[in-house]
Amino acid sequence: MKNVVITGSSRGLGLCMAKEFLKAGCQVTVSGRSEKSLEKAKKELAEYKERVFFMPCNVRNIEEIEQLWQESVKRWGHIDHWINNAGQNTPHVYIYETGKEYVDAVIDTNIKGIIFGCQVAAKNMLAQGGGQIWNMEGLGSDDMIQPKTILYGTSKRALTYFTRALAKELEGTPVLAGRLSPGMMLTDFITLTPEGESSPVLEDPHFQKIFNILGDKPEDVAAFLVPRILANTKQDAKIAWLTPTKVMLRFATSPFKKRKLI
Repeated sequence: MKNVVITGSSRGLGLCMAKEFLKAGCQVTVSGRSEKSLEKAKKELAEYKERVFFMPCNVRNIEEIEQLWQESVKRWGHIDHWINNAGQNTPHVYIYETGKEYVDAVIDTNIKGIIFGCQVAAKNMLAQGGGQIWNMEGLGSDDMIQPKTILYGTSKRALTYFTRALAKELEGTPVLAGRLSPGMMLTDFITLTPEGESSPVLEDPHFQKIFNILGDKPEDVAAFLVPRILANTKQDAKIAWLTPTKVMLRFATSPFKKRKLI
């Protein structure tokens, strides 16, 4: 039985992945920024109450991440997979219109939070004799530039470099580091602004067209990622849902196969 910790798993892809790990017989720590953020997850995962542990953790604080590790170990004995999934988006505006509070939030969550998570997981996994660390890629990881999302894209590009470099540092050890590439998903990360309001990007006809071709539901992506995570034995692995081949196929078939997500 594998033991899994997922940051930012109170909703969206993180919550869907937690469900898939539980279906696969794993024990899972589900984490969100606050106790309140975990209420929905507790209801949705009630049937797995013996194999799921809920704990708030703000990944901007390394002390809280360390506590997340320690409390999870107390509950499960050891950690096999640590998934840095927590992320922060920004308003859909140009970078010169983006307030300092959003710059700080993205850097502190998407970059520093990932680094903190990897530091805590790598140190403790080396001490326990093994484990796997996974970081979540996103728009920008492949150098794609999308106006009005460049702060988020910059953070994800940095994450890709950092994860590959971490894997290099961990070569020859029993600890593996890899990346998860989920593609475009219909979650509130897309549909809502950081303030919880309907995102203006949903009114953009070009975005709607592209998203309906390339977008997916998080539960479908989670069902693809989780078994491959559990089967992985490679250092610097990348598990990608929306591959270049799949992108080309979807564009080629889009005139005949209509998809409507938004």
